Amino acid sequence: MADEAPSTEPTGDAGSDDAVPTRADITATLTAPGGAFEMEDVVIRGIPTRTWKTAPASLRAVFELSALHGDKDFLVYEDERVTFAENYRTVAALGRQLVERFGVQPGDRVAIAMRNLPDWVMAFWAAITVGAVAVPLNAWWTGEELAYGLSDSGSRVAFVDEERQQRISHHLSEVPGLEAVIVSCEEHDPDTGGRRAAVGGVLERAGADPLPVIPFTEVVGTPAHDLALPEVAIDPDDDATIFYTSGTTGRPKGAVGTHRNSCSNLMNLFFVATVGGLRRTQAQKDASPGGQNANLLSVPLFHATGCHALLVTNTAAGGKLVMMHHFNPERALELIERERITVFGGVPAMVMQVIDSPDFSKRDTSSVQSISYGGAPAPPDLVRRIKQHFPTGAPGNGYGLTETSAMTTMNSGDDYVRKPDSVGPPSPVCDVAVVPEDWDGSDPPAGLEPDPERTGELWIKGPNVVRGYWNRPDATAVSFSNGWLHSGDVARIDEDGFVHIVDRAKDMIIRGGENVYCVEVEAALHEHPAVADCAVIGVPHPVLSEEVGAIIVLRPGMDVAADELSRHVRERLAAFNTPTRYWFRSEELPRNPAGKILKRELRTELLGDAPVF
Repeated sequence: MADEAPSTEPTGDAGSDDAVPTRADITATLTAPGGAFEMEDVVIRGIPTRTWKTAPASLRAVFELSALHGDKDFLVYEDERVTFAENYRTVAALGRQLVERFGVQPGDRVAIAMRNLPDWVMAFWAAITVGAVAVPLNAWWTGEELAYGLSDSGSRVAFVDEERQQRISHHLSEVPGLEAVIVSCEEHDPDTGGRRAAVGGVLERAGADPLPVIPFTEVVGTPAHDLALPEVAIDPDDDATIFYTSGTTGRPKGAVGTHRNSCSNLMNLFFVATVGGLRRTQAQKDASPGGQNANLLSVPLFHATGCHALLVTNTAAGGKLVMMHHFNPERALELIERERITVFGGVPAMVMQVIDSPDFSKRDTSSVQSISYGGAPAPPDLVRRIKQHFPTGAPGNGYGLTETSAMTTMNSGDDYVRKPDSVGPPSPVCDVAVVPEDWDGSDPPAGLEPDPERTGELWIKGPNVVRGYWNRPDATAVSFSNGWLHSGDVARIDEDGFVHIVDRAKDMIIRGGENVYCVEVEAALHEHPAVADCAVIGVPHPVLSEEVGAIIVLRPGMDVAADELSRHVRERLAAFNTPTRYWFRSEELPRNPAGKILKRELRTELLGDAPVF
């Protein structure tokens, strides 16, 4: 791997019962010919790529494996439980309806716009298993943003909940290609103990045929016990998903992931788990409760982490996914105790809130074996706090992007305790390189010697890297070259091959796991008649990592309150983009000769040397 040095990690006492094999030794054994994680080189879109030889051929193959888990609980939502067998039958029924009733063909796009519900999971697998492309849309988007996602992706069918249905109903003229909406309800029905059935109907839209709205329960019906999926052939490099990710300019872009991309991420995570299991001491193994893993799903399924890292992995491995209506640390602790949660995390802010909850000492958290998170920088002290509060739990911190189908690197267990400021080494099938930020070649510079002190843009190559952006050849050419993804993050790689993220090249804020792209917030602020100029920066926050701050220059003679500007932004963008700190400035914003705002200068002027979490 580019820029990676041999491991110098501690080896343990070979004569002790607690001797722990090194990560390097285990990796060599597992990836050797005939090993469980053997690798091979294949040509993907003309580019030789190192891949997992034993990876499932497609996500449909992953789903077919899930039927083997039978009557184990798969999905838990409030008091609702769905077994693997029930989920399989429902997905088979939905898949047949997509093909036979709605005419969905391989390659067609099927959108999902709803909060975390069992129906989200079933809709995803139904689309995937019939060869369609699942398009998870951000449930916190406004109606206008949702309509853009539906239109840009060319989705023919959309699965929505009632709240998202209400949001898009005013924008249906913008999505003439949408042919049907399948709606779910999230409200509890006291008579049945489950959820109330949604109400169907027809939505009128200007310039296009009326749009049928069909309840999810009606589409599913009562699946037969022996119902099978429709027959369809799927190639590993067929498109499987489109996840929207914002950029530094313009509208959000759809990152097109293939079946190979997601299955490679699945193998990455299985590899990390296998290495972690083999490196556990005997005392840690004795403390393990055994049995079915139970994951507390505290992140949205419409993010790559929620979908690729949690949903796909647990579907394959037979794990239980415990869903929350919304994240609340006290409710999380209640579910950890009730469902014997073995794995939880999300983003660092959620872990800190659970640890800080006044209910922590009142709940039994002894089942927790892994606390993993990503999506935002983590304070190094969080490792110490995890070890203090979860003595048998292994902390983990990963790094990845939508464009890498979730995981690229992972730092866990004793490695994380030893290097709490690192996101860990890359997966064996991923190459990483630190490239000069002004480099314009298609590959990293040849002959780069390992240098633990050198920083530059992190480039990533591997079978988990998506093929590009949906219908955006220019944007694809900027971010991808010869199989390499230009991450936009500034990093260094230490003497052990561990990646350290030191800055973000992109003008982006990470707020509680959500990416806030400053240019989008600035564009919204510029639409206010009182705003002459503005700049958006990240403001350090000990829990959320960062909050959104805005520096405003008003037009002569104009006046406006911060509350009014926040309302103005919320009307145009999802709520997490809304600034919470404002500075009103009488002089012009500082700019370089090219006209670019000097945000580092502004940040130092306003915040000094405030730490970045």
